[in-house]
Amino acid sequence: MKHDELQRVRPGFDDLAHGSQAVFRCALDALSRPGRAVAVPAVAPHPGVGHTAAALLLLALLDNDCTLWLSPHLAGSDAEAWLRFHTGCRVVADPAAARFAWLAAGDAWPPLGAFHAGTDLDPDQAATCVIEVDLPAAASAGAQTWNLQGPGIQDIQTLHTRGLPPAFEAERAALQSAFPRGVDVFLASDTHLVGLPRTTALRAEHTLAQEA
Repeated sequence: MKHDELQRVRPGFDDLAHGSQAVFRCALDALSRPGRAVAVPAVAPHPGVGHTAAALLLLALLDNDCTLWLSPHLAGSDAEAWLRFHTGCRVVADPAAARFAWLAAGDAWPPLGAFHAGTDLDPDQAATCVIEVDLPAAASAGAQTWNLQGPGIQDIQTLHTRGLPPAFEAERAALQSAFPRGVDVFLASDTHLVGLPRTTALRAEHTLAQEA
């Protein structure tokens, strides 16, 4: 890492053990209750770029064995330098080579199928994508309403988002046909996380209405 990059790197967790454990518990809670927003405690300074909850999640999950793909707004930014310095992760240019991906709000990024989906023998080697979105508490102008079903959900869980690409539903469905392979997803606002494990079926509300 160059000297000028080091000069700009902000601190990591205020307390490494407690901070990483607190965020990791939030991640587990989000995955065990898909579609429900979980607040992430402010246990580290913002890296200067990207959504805070996304940055803290990756700060807790990454280590020096991890590969990370960054969307254009994040690649080469202070956020990249912050994660490389504090976690030792390696940033890669090929989405298929990444164990984690950070997809910034407003960026163009590859289809979910471009990321590594693991294998039938080693599905745990699949990528985890952290996608920046808005997470409104209720339906509002410009927001998409989703209906989620699967393990951890009783009947149907409703989720409102703003910022997911139109192809997201189809890309998730295509990956689910290859289960146990797949890509796990976290949606991240500035303050909250939502878990979308590969076992969760997600459909836009209008799709359900048309089928009824």
